[in-house]
Amino acid sequence: MELSDKTARQMWEDLKANPKHRFGFGKRPMIVNVDVQKSFTLEDEYTSAYSTHPKQIDYINEISDIARSRNLPVVWTYVAYMENADDCGVWGTRNKHEDALQNIKAGSRKAELDDRCHVDHDKDIVFNKRGASAFFQTHLSSLCVWYRTDTVIVTGGSTSGCVRATVVDSLQSGYRTVVPEECTSDRHESPHFANLYDMSAKYADVISAQEVIDHLNEYVPAND
Repeated sequence: MELSDKTARQMWEDLKANPKHRFGFGKRPMIVNVDVQKSFTLEDEYTSAYSTHPKQIDYINEISDIARSRNLPVVWTYVAYMENADDCGVWGTRNKHEDALQNIKAGSRKAELDDRCHVDHDKDIVFNKRGASAFFQTHLSSLCVWYRTDTVIVTGGSTSGCVRATVVDSLQSGYRTVVPEECTSDRHESPHFANLYDMSAKYADVISAQEVIDHLNEYVPAND
């Protein structure tokens, strides 16, 4: 094991300066916005909330709006559980705090997507996931087949939790995977930058939100 005194942020900046070979964009991207919900975004209300880049939701909206205008699928996930939290399983047993994961109840304010999110309820797909990955025991894989998706663009939070889990499952499912850096967030900078580093080194193209926006603006629908 290589030893280093570098911080996670420094390691991420070094990798950005010397990036790995990219997977690249395919022909049919899908946007998957992971858990941009009030329990994780409203820092004045919930101790479970966090933020990293001040324009995170602005960038998520811009990417989603452009994709939608190109008739590309836009997916939003959120976590929420039944009143007794049995469907959270063992994951809900570590923390008894009122803002803990298992206390995000279905239909509650905590489960609502942030009001700033541009969600088109006539076109976008919104679903409740119980696990970390947006793929785990959901119909996301079948949606990718239906839309003939070959590229999954993942945004949301947390970088070290549900975003990473979704990214790993996306790659393992055979999809080119893209993470717009400014569209992710975490509670602390160390896991945030460590996981950006790790995803970029192994599982995804972690690139700027502007590069994703530019690609979608130039996107030409596939004909095959």
